[in-house]
Amino acid sequence: MRHVIALDVGGTGMKAALVGTDGALLYEARRATGRERGPDTTVETILGFAADLRAYGIEHFGESAVAAGVAVPGIVDAARGIAVYSANLGWRDVPLRELLGTRLGGVPVALGHDVRTGGLAEGRLGAGRGADRFLFVPLGTGIAGAIGIEGTIEAGAHGYAGEIGHVVVRPDGPVCSCGQTGCMETLASAAAVTRAWAAASGDPAADAADCAKAVASGDPRAEAVWADAVDALAAGLVTALTLLDPRMLIIGGGLAEAGETLFTPLRVAVKERATFQKLPEIVPAALGDTAGCLGAGLLAWDLLSTEVSA
Repeated sequence: MRHVIALDVGGTGMKAALVGTDGALLYEARRATGRERGPDTTVETILGFAADLRAYGIEHFGESAVAAGVAVPGIVDAARGIAVYSANLGWRDVPLRELLGTRLGGVPVALGHDVRTGGLAEGRLGAGRGADRFLFVPLGTGIAGAIGIEGTIEAGAHGYAGEIGHVVVRPDGPVCSCGQTGCMETLASAAAVTRAWAAASGDPAADAADCAKAVASGDPRAEAVWADAVDALAAGLVTALTLLDPRMLIIGGGLAEAGETLFTPLRVAVKERATFQKLPEIVPAALGDTAGCLGAGLLAWDLLSTEVSA
């Protein structure tokens, strides 16, 4: 059965699948990255995982995968197939496409940024299906975005398009890891809400999910933390709407799991901030943590289609 390998590499774990021609997940698996043992170990773990997936395909489907797609965090040079930098994984300039191609017997390999790859899946298979223009924004440890245009994701001239988390929304705000102050990511990410709620509640173990539950129960401290994050998020999103004019705004990641506890005030806050901008439909992501893996599969199939047409 014809299939491709899809790998979604996160900071601590990897999700993988064998994906059929119709996009079906034929086999799924997960594995730790081993990042605590250093970047070289992480790379070898990825290569070994891919090789195991190839072997599984040969054994169970009668043939090797015809291509592979891999999504990684950080800065990615997809054109050259290089994972340029990842703070989470501790690597710089890793020629991942070449390494994977060699380990997988010479099959073509597509490399993508994790958020843009997840956005590709949401656009074609998930909440953005049928939308000609959308912006996908997952709210996790950080915040990034994927700009969807007619079934593709715009990477930008240098591969940095969509880094909405580093739009400054409060110039006097917290210092960001990028060097600026008041970036949306420092105020509205799941990590930011976790920090703020841990301080406000006095519980160092409390996280963003706990804050959302406290908001739902009417805790005024949680409501204040949540309102501050939503305000910062709305400010950044309206900037994005002004520049991109998307038809749909898809919100994913950990904070989106709060459901209407997030979406109801967010829709109101965006509407209040907008002036001339046309408001997009604001919807939750549909694919959850499978988006990256599904997107990696799409990258692999797209690569094959490009090679055939060329």
